[in-house]
Amino acid sequence: MTSLAAGLGMFPLAWGISAGADMLRPLAVAVIGALAISVLLSLIATPLFYCLMWRGKAAG
Repeated sequence: MTSLAAGLGMFPLAWGISAGADMLRPLAVAVIGALAISVLLSLIATPLFYCLMWRGKAAG
C-alpha cells in the first residue's frame, strides 16, 4: 500500500504535469521502476525462495 501511494505520487512528475517536471522526470521514472521491482521481489520472490528452502529442508 505504501509503495502504491509513493508510485502514484510520482506519476505527475513522470508525466510532466507539474512545474519543474522536466528536470525531475528521470528521477520519478527511476523511483516508480524501483518501487515496482521491490514489490515484485517482496511479494513473489521472497515467498518462493522460502518455499523452496522449506522443501529442501523437509526432503533432507
